[in-house]
Amino acid sequence: MTTEQNTPDTPATATARATVPVPLQTPIKRKGETIKTIHLMKPRTGDLRGLLLSDVVQMRADAVATLLPRISTPTILKHEVDELDPADLVMCAMEVANFLVPKDVMDSLPA
Repeated sequence: MTTEQNTPDTPATATARATVPVPLQTPIKRKGETIKTIHLMKPRTGDLRGLLLSDVVQMRADAVATLLPRISTPTILKHEVDELDPADLVMCAMEVANFLVPKDVMDSLPA
């Protein structure tokens, strides 16, 4: 078994995951804490296990709801995802879909 470790030859950014902040229109309330922004990490293959990529790219609610607890910081729980404002779910789904578009395709799109 191997683990990813940063060595002098491996910069920290080589193993870091891209993240994007998503401000929530309706904050999540959790035990006296209010979460106003969640950060989504770029999904890795393991995060997508059990999901159809086409469902994620098409922003199907069930697929996005399954994926969000796996890639969010702070980690949002399944019941919290189920209670998200639909506008917040759409914003999260759009960011996830953007992560899955190949860089070459994104670069070729008009500004």
